[in-house]
Amino acid sequence: MKSVEFGAYLKALREDKGIPQRKVAHAVDVDTSTLSKMELGERPITISMVKPWAETLDINFQDIQVKYICTKIKIDFDGQPYLKEALKRIINEIK
Repeated sequence: MKSVEFGAYLKALREDKGIPQRKVAHAVDVDTSTLSKMELGERPITISMVKPWAETLDINFQDIQVKYICTKIKIDFDGQPYLKEALKRIINEIK
């Protein structure tokens, strides 16, 4: 996912906690330059990175995963005429 918003959110959390990029980069198995690009929205962040990122930042995994999913939906499907109907359908399917 290419997202300036989500990357900036993660960067702000990391900086607020005073955690160096190298520690998060190690946790998500990328180098620090790649992590920097992720925080700037220039490189994609994958769903598999969300849990180790949350653990490293000591933040609620559910909150960060929900934000990731919401951002992904918004980026990939914003403006689609049947988005609401599709979301309603998937909610019913996963109940």
